[in-house]
Amino acid sequence: MTSSRTKASFRRAVGAGVAAMLLLSACSSSTEEDPTEGETQAEPEETEETEETEETSDSNGLLVALYKSGTQQYFLDQAAGFEKRAAELGFDVETFNVELDANLAVSTLSDAIAQGADGVAITVPDQAIGPSVAAAAAEAGIPLVATDDAIDDEAGNAVPFVGFDGTDMGTSVGTAAAESLTETGWLDDGSITVGVLSAEVETLTACNDRTDAAKEQVRAAGVTDDQIYSVLYSGEADAAFQAAGPVITANPDVTHWVVFACNDEGVLGTLNALDNAGYAAENILGVGLGAYEACKPWAEGQDTGFKAALYISGLDVGAAAAEVLAAAITEGAELPAFTIANTTIVTPENYEDVMGGC
Repeated sequence: MTSSRTKASFRRAVGAGVAAMLLLSACSSSTEEDPTEGETQAEPEETEETEETEETSDSNGLLVALYKSGTQQYFLDQAAGFEKRAAELGFDVETFNVELDANLAVSTLSDAIAQGADGVAITVPDQAIGPSVAAAAAEAGIPLVATDDAIDDEAGNAVPFVGFDGTDMGTSVGTAAAESLTETGWLDDGSITVGVLSAEVETLTACNDRTDAAKEQVRAAGVTDDQIYSVLYSGEADAAFQAAGPVITANPDVTHWVVFACNDEGVLGTLNALDNAGYAAENILGVGLGAYEACKPWAEGQDTGFKAALYISGLDVGAAAAEVLAAAITEGAELPAFTIANTTIVTPENYEDVMGGC
């Protein structure tokens, strides 16, 4: 991720330095006698620093983006899309990874505002910080958009959102899982016991929207509630692996598993846990959400529990966030309440055509 100091920030720093020098000079002249008083003074030569303070910047300002789990491929792509589009629109740009640390997100935002941010996009680690994030941006008088995870301000009003519709995403994932489950005939085979592992991030409404919608679709295909098991994780593959193991161990009668999650990492971690428990890929029907992890075994021609995935482009979300912020700054445009990106189900057969590779 890149970090660049804007010319505007430089001008502010230089201006502050000059002001401090002038203040010190004024204080000095009030307490000390000027030995040259009454003499004609030579005009000071114009310095390079003076010229720098008068230079007109060709930048439209500074756009800043903060991402939770910034080392995940989806957020790396989103940062790249944000940076590229912001630069194309004439802005300087900084992006930050705050991992899953809510305190770090708040302090990083404060620092960015202090350094002269003109617009901010943020994927929060915890939706509970929404009011403080919105208040900080409002106090600074700069536009703010929430990416991926919706947040509200102190009054309960939704912050303008850029990302995907969680319910639609979950419906697409669940439909793909339900259709594949029907095609396999597992539910009609008396020798097979089917279980569904739903990897969920309880603290994120966007994740709940996804997995709740997916569960509705598999229920419509004939899965009963007692066949659905929640795997509670933090959004990372290792956390899903650790959480899924005990659930799988507690249900040894299940012979075939359906897997979906809030993201690709959730499915990946759960599939790894199933592999660790001795389940064959042919007895697993996993549908990812993101496709950036699902496509890796496909590209290598490996047997995998990933049978499909919903492709979402972080590049598209990052670019869209930069566009709406830029329009608000340069044109005074009102931020749209929702900016929704498209999604597509991919499989080992079509992922290269849709994604352009892995």
